[in-house]
Amino acid sequence: MSNNPDAKIATADALTLLLHNQHAICAAIEEITKWLSENGVGSVAANAITAMETLDTNAQGIRDAIIRIRQS
Repeated sequence: MSNNPDAKIATADALTLLLHNQHAICAAIEEITKWLSENGVGSVAANAITAMETLDTNAQGIRDAIIRIRQS
């Protein structure tokens, strides 16, 4: 990565926006999962839960990257 402070700030800001999108997508999947579970489509709900777990894992990686960029 460039040592340009402006580039680092822009990168961290872009990753922050992606992280916010990640959280929004997870919230939407959570709502759909709830509806699926309540309407007897448990197998599809289980797949949605797996997707949410992946989003959570990736969100942690994005958070870690943002912190490293902002601290460098």
